[in-house]
Amino acid sequence: MGMNSFVNSIDLLQRAMDVASLRYSVTANNIAMSEVPKYKKQSVNFESELKKAFESRDNDHDSFRMITSDPRHIQSEQPRDWRDVRPRRVTDFVTVSKANGNNVDAEEEAMNITKIQMQYRMLSMLANFEFGQIQTAMQKI
Repeated sequence: MGMNSFVNSIDLLQRAMDVASLRYSVTANNIAMSEVPKYKKQSVNFESELKKAFESRDNDHDSFRMITSDPRHIQSEQPRDWRDVRPRRVTDFVTVSKANGNNVDAEEEAMNITKIQMQYRMLSMLANFEFGQIQTAMQKI
């Protein structure tokens, strides 16, 4: 495992943990607002955008690039850097609402809280594993 892959792994794990924390607060807020008339639940979109960025990087070597001699020329699409992907809060205006216009299912949100906690725990275990690998390698030096 090279140092660069270690740094990328830790960066990705840290981002995933940040997203899990944001998801936790968004979900807790949904629960708190579950009886407020007209409130629409929110969620966090991250993984699908991250996947698109990785795919644009992976498909880059196959793509045709136009050479431009002037900044006003049409630019070829550049691969997206996965480190530029940011989590986005998304409001759900689509799902069927309760009579008061609120669309939060408190039971479903409580299940999401449990799922997010488990994901966060798993991510922190993976980060510990990554650092453990470095520690083991350094002891062998």
